[in-house]
This record gives sequence, C-alpha cells and structure tokens, in this order.
Amino acid sequence: MISLTFLYCGMSLQGSSKPFTWPVTVYYEDTDAGGVVYHSNYLKFFERARTEMLRSIGVSQQVLLEQNIGFVVRHMDIDFIQGARLDDALQVITKIYELKRASLVFCQEIVNPDGKALCKAMVKVACIDNQKMKPKAMPTFILTELTNSDC
Repeated sequence: MISLTFLYCGMSLQGSSKPFTWPVTVYYEDTDAGGVVYHSNYLKFFERARTEMLRSIGVSQQVLLEQNIGFVVRHMDIDFIQGARLDDALQVITKIYELKRASLVFCQEIVNPDGKALCKAMVKVACIDNQKMKPKAMPTFILTELTNSDC
C-alpha cells in the first residue's frame, strides 16, 4: 500500500528548493524506556518546525491569536521509518505542498545528520475562527507571506 505521505511528498524533501529546516536535539524526556524517541514526540517536533517556519516568514502565534485565528491539524499521514535516540541531533525539514484560502498541506521529514529520513509526515492544516471553531479564510497578509516564502 502506498501512503499518502509518499503520494503527496515524494521520496525526499531534501532535494526540494529551499525547504525550511529546524534543528531538534533529542532529550531524555523525548525517549521511552528503551531509549528511543517515543512515537508521539515526533508530532511535537513536526509542530514546532511548522510554528517556527511560520514565524520565520512573519506569522507568529501571537499575531494569530490577536486576529482570532487558529491553525488546527485536520489530517496527518505519518510514516515512522527508524527510531532516533537520546542526544541525536536531528533536522526537521518542512515544505508547503499545497496552499488554499482556508487550508494548507505541509510535507515534513525528520532526518539524522547523515540525511537519512527517520520519520515523514503529510499534515493538512485548516485555518479556523478561534471563537466560532469554524473554518475561516486566511487573512490576505498570511496568504501573501505563505505564497512569497521559499518554503
């Protein structure tokens, strides 16, 4: 069976033009009893990288809150390929695959220092009105920043 991650994101993001990269060091709190990163912590790494990518283009969480906007994960397809261990220095590679008025799809990959993919994800994020908890078109300034970014 071919995963959605493979269909959306291809074999590797490392060859893509200027994806956003965010460094992650594996801490003791990230690991399970076997010393391997616990699976749900990869989601934290992906979330932090998406947040930092948005911040890098001028879209901070504070700005979103002030505008009553939230980005929520609508769908995620994830492939766990190989475990990371305590003190591993990793990179989270993030690329915008698809951008619509009220949603966007990120392709993300966590790689080790040798560039080997440890985990890949396709993440569909919806823009919502925080008070109504309903889909909302992204403000023009956010769409413009996302469209003009290298990510």
